[in-house]
Amino acid sequence: MDTCNNAVTRITTLSPIERLSALRARLAQAGVQGFIIPRSDEHLGEYVPPSGERLAWLTGFTGSAGMAIVLRDRAAVFTDGRYTLQLRDQTDPDLWECRHIMDEPAAEWLTANAQGLSIGYDPWLHALPAIERLAVPGVTLVPLAANPVDAVWADRPAAPMAQAMPHGIDLAGTSSADKRAAAAAALRDAGEAAVVLADPHSAAWLLNIRGGDLAHTPLALGVAVLHADARVELFMAPEKVPAETRMHLGNQVVVRPRDELPQALDALRGQRVRVDPDATPAWFTDRLTQAGAVIVPGEDPCRLPRACKNATEREGARAAHRRDAAAMARFLAWFASEAPKGGLTEISAAAQLLAFRREVDRFRGESFPAISGAGEHGAIVHYRVTPETDRRIAPDEVYLIDSGGQYLDGTTDITRTLWTGPGEAPAVVRDRVTRVLRGHIALATARFPAGVAGPHLDALARRPLWDAGLDYDHGTGHGVGSFLSVHEGPVAFSRAAKVVPLREGMILSDEPGFYATGQYGIRLENLLLVVPADLPQASRPFLAFETLTLAPFDRALIDPTLLTLAERDWLDAYHARVLAEVAPLVDGATAAWLGRACAPL
Repeated sequence: MDTCNNAVTRITTLSPIERLSALRARLAQAGVQGFIIPRSDEHLGEYVPPSGERLAWLTGFTGSAGMAIVLRDRAAVFTDGRYTLQLRDQTDPDLWECRHIMDEPAAEWLTANAQGLSIGYDPWLHALPAIERLAVPGVTLVPLAANPVDAVWADRPAAPMAQAMPHGIDLAGTSSADKRAAAAAALRDAGEAAVVLADPHSAAWLLNIRGGDLAHTPLALGVAVLHADARVELFMAPEKVPAETRMHLGNQVVVRPRDELPQALDALRGQRVRVDPDATPAWFTDRLTQAGAVIVPGEDPCRLPRACKNATEREGARAAHRRDAAAMARFLAWFASEAPKGGLTEISAAAQLLAFRREVDRFRGESFPAISGAGEHGAIVHYRVTPETDRRIAPDEVYLIDSGGQYLDGTTDITRTLWTGPGEAPAVVRDRVTRVLRGHIALATARFPAGVAGPHLDALARRPLWDAGLDYDHGTGHGVGSFLSVHEGPVAFSRAAKVVPLREGMILSDEPGFYATGQYGIRLENLLLVVPADLPQASRPFLAFETLTLAPFDRALIDPTLLTLAERDWLDAYHARVLAEVAPLVDGATAAWLGRACAPL
């Protein structure tokens, strides 16, 4: 059973213009002249259940990052460089202005277009810093008690009700009691009585539970309050927590209905309560302030420990990647045979990869919707194929497949850029792919002193592209969870990321790319585990990376003359490792293909 694979269905009885008109009428009734609609739910996560897809319902835009602002006479949707092409494709230009959120920030748009207006927002859907960034002179931001989108979304799906299930110690590696004791000790050391855990990833990690409320992340959605004596109040519909899970949680964890959360916060009057500003809806700050609690801004105490995988989780990640590699090898061998015939489509290729993964032990679903982009679609960084956009994968073009799996013992994420053949790839394409590969290798082979953070290393992956006056408009890598979110903080390889030092046990992606708009896209991604560096002469502790992902890079797209000797040696050694570890796990025909794909350059 794919517990992470519940389908998202959107049915609406209103046309796009009717939805917008109905919302504007509701705003007038609420006494505001505008409303902000983020792409988030009450947990501020990347993935939301169907009931939280407010931005998609209103605008048609389905990207995982964005925001809309509706005024009486105009409306705009903002997103980042990953989704700008998708945004234009999915929204009606007669209704929505499309904005790049970095080049044209929402705050600037409000300054220019909303002077003297009162703009509503749902305090459950925004972190306080996000609201503060939108607070501009001349515009009044008004928290609304009820979300006006929900009021006009007549066929809004019900909230998910998947059960919360135990994540055993054989997978988690550390007991919930030990995790709670460590986090509670941190609260006591800081003189704090409790911390609000609005991020369900934190509750999942702290309590060693998983669920199926989201399509690609195995979460049971809920809010937890951890007290300094290690007690936890878990606010979740009681019917989602079966007897097996209640026994697993123990008597220090109390399950309470979500509607009791306001009263629980009121009971913290006069006490110091930690709230992570970036991970907690503004509603909590408002309620705790009204209750008379002393709010202490601070990081969620589960976030950093969750990112530093323990020994059991590291071994689980290695095992999950080996099994995933077998499915990937079967797919790559199949694709190499079928693509030159011209009979594949973006949907059929992605479906075949999923079919191979479904046969893998401990598989529980995709870790995100596969990005299957041929030709010009590959240039859309987070392209998501639909029946309307699905196109044939033609011979002699570039195809990009970015996908991953959720396994009980680990989460995978891999991107390969493939040449469909049978002809030879153009020299300019091989140049671009090889530069991306060189950047990938530069990051994978980096050794660096403890204390270095992701933003410090991002440029390593870009240097070969920069040398040719090229770049890409996304971060180089993100953190990855352990049978949790495929995108996990607090670390990332990105110029925009917070400076959080890398630590042993963290897992991050290494995925530089290049995108020729209207022609093709390139991205090469492996996952890396932070490990101690083998530098006997080092004067201080150094760290390095262990590559977890095991799949060949397409030789048809590599120009060996552009690689240094060290880069060729790395690639040959990597391919030799792939062959040695993966060939025993696949059938004879796939193993034979793998032998050819992994031969030395």
